[in-house]
Amino acid sequence: MGEVGVDEIMKSKIESALALLRQARAEHGDGLAYPCSFGAEGSVMIDLICRHGLDIPVLTLDTGRLPQATYDVIEAVEKRYDIRVQIVIPDCAEVEAMVREHGVNLFRKSVELRKRCCEVRKVHPLMRSLEGRTAWITGRRREQSRGRAELAPVESDPVYGLKKYNPLLDWTWDDLWSYIRSCDVPYNRLHDAHYRSIGCECCTRAITVGEDERAGRWWWENGEGLAECGLHVMSIREASGEIEGGEGI
Repeated sequence: MGEVGVDEIMKSKIESALALLRQARAEHGDGLAYPCSFGAEGSVMIDLICRHGLDIPVLTLDTGRLPQATYDVIEAVEKRYDIRVQIVIPDCAEVEAMVREHGVNLFRKSVELRKRCCEVRKVHPLMRSLEGRTAWITGRRREQSRGRAELAPVESDPVYGLKKYNPLLDWTWDDLWSYIRSCDVPYNRLHDAHYRSIGCECCTRAITVGEDERAGRWWWENGEGLAECGLHVMSIREASGEIEGGEGI
């Protein structure tokens, strides 16, 4: 299958993304994985991987609190590309202990507890799923926020000890949607309701005109802490999630 109806600028961005995906596959083989959160970036990345036969496994973190729309797009992707997405869930005993101590809506009580919830439901499962891997792919883009403006296409991740590849780094939001529409790619229907960054249902809202792409995540914190979940920390010292440089996954 080839891309249809894309202009020359988009063709260049597609080829650049594919070149980095192929490089990652060639260098890491079965040690490579794509953890996907099934936003617009994930829709594009999965189509690139499957359309070009790159045979990179796709996994996702099912926190137990995802929107139904996310489960629906997972099912649509599996049907379209004849793949099985690896569903990674948090440790049930760890979730139960956390909720028993702090309550079901602990993430609303403080930044510290919100980060604890993300740690239990996202960071620990991701670390488990990356065991034995040597590299992973992300859907992060420079446009998403000021914190991502200086990201490099390939990074060394000091926390997970892996290489990290960012094939969509220079894509804009409009680029993603040009590709999705041109190639008729399955996508999360929450995007039609002005959601940009999609995570857990309880921690995600639509954004308004002029807001940062990530403004719909943990909006109630109002600048009390950096609104990230801890998946992309920048050093071992910062592994608790205080300073991060990227979007979820």
